[in-house]
Amino acid sequence: MHHATNKATDTKAGIAGRMEPRRILIENLHISFGPTHVLRGIDLEIAPGELFAFLGPSGSGKSTLLRAIAGFGPHPRGRIFIGDEDVTTLPPWERNVGMVFQNYALWPHMTVWENVAFGLKERGVPRAEIARRTREALELVGLVELANRRPSQLSGGQQQRVALARTIVVRPQVLLLDEPLSNLDANLRVQMRRELRRLQRELGITTVFVTHDQEEANTLADTMAVLEGGVIQQTGPPMELYDDPANLFVAGFLGAANRLPGRVVARDGEKWFEGPAGFALPVTVEEEPGEAWAVFRPQAAQLLAAEAKASDGEVCVPVRIAHAEFLGPVVRYGVMVDEHEVLVDEAHLPGTRPRAAGDAANLSVRRETVRVIRE
Repeated sequence: MHHATNKATDTKAGIAGRMEPRRILIENLHISFGPTHVLRGIDLEIAPGELFAFLGPSGSGKSTLLRAIAGFGPHPRGRIFIGDEDVTTLPPWERNVGMVFQNYALWPHMTVWENVAFGLKERGVPRAEIARRTREALELVGLVELANRRPSQLSGGQQQRVALARTIVVRPQVLLLDEPLSNLDANLRVQMRRELRRLQRELGITTVFVTHDQEEANTLADTMAVLEGGVIQQTGPPMELYDDPANLFVAGFLGAANRLPGRVVARDGEKWFEGPAGFALPVTVEEEPGEAWAVFRPQAAQLLAAEAKASDGEVCVPVRIAHAEFLGPVVRYGVMVDEHEVLVDEAHLPGTRPRAAGDAANLSVRRETVRVIRE
């Protein structure tokens, strides 16, 4: 047992080259493609050894930001640091950054072994060290037995692991992954998420990946930045962003979110949010009077009997069932609060029948699960 632990440690040291993980610091970064302003004043710090996600829809600027760290794309305004070194003006090959592209970009005429060893040969590494480090990298991704195959003889997941091995074998200070799992089927994506996280933990290398998939970012990332329109909308741990979104875009992008319009008003020395059908709750003192939205998740709401009364700490308003969707683990109801639709998820238990359209009920939401957002 002791021997196995030492071997794993030796492999990690061999691949990572005994380098301390590096932070990434981005200061007031702007990037334009001709007249199109793609990134607008990005300020961001990624901690050493962190697994960090850039999440956003197509065109939000997330891939441009990743490529800027790598040194690809137009020359930016602003500054990029890796560790304490300002790399803003350095070409990609001088940044010691490893990037795995979306299509993996493997050499089709080379074997797995030759693909992984290629970067070391280009750098003039001695032959014995190339053999040792290539084997270590293939061991780390579990592909030693496929070393003599060509990429066309591999599955998508195996190709992705070759691309990872080829990147980490050159001992980059930072690992960058562009939509790393988008080419894989759903079951393989789940498996590769776990492998990627294990590999990143084992290497301890600062890793940044781009995705448009909220579930992928939630399960993989220590921290994420949500981008839209070339601006970081919010940064933090996935659960924090899901539970406490900074704005309506983040709330809606990170999963189904109910939004009820209303106003923040002063009432008896306190501030309250007042929405449709008597949906009202006290708000924090930072909220200024004016238009606002009450935001809460479908699983934070409950449907009660029409005659039920609100408990302490709950908002309770009358609704009518508009429709129901059976989603397997839950039934998702659409209910009307005046003319506004609200989604409510109820756990499905065998033998239970869904509520019928047109039924009256009371919608109950615990106050602490509601976020009042100014837009």
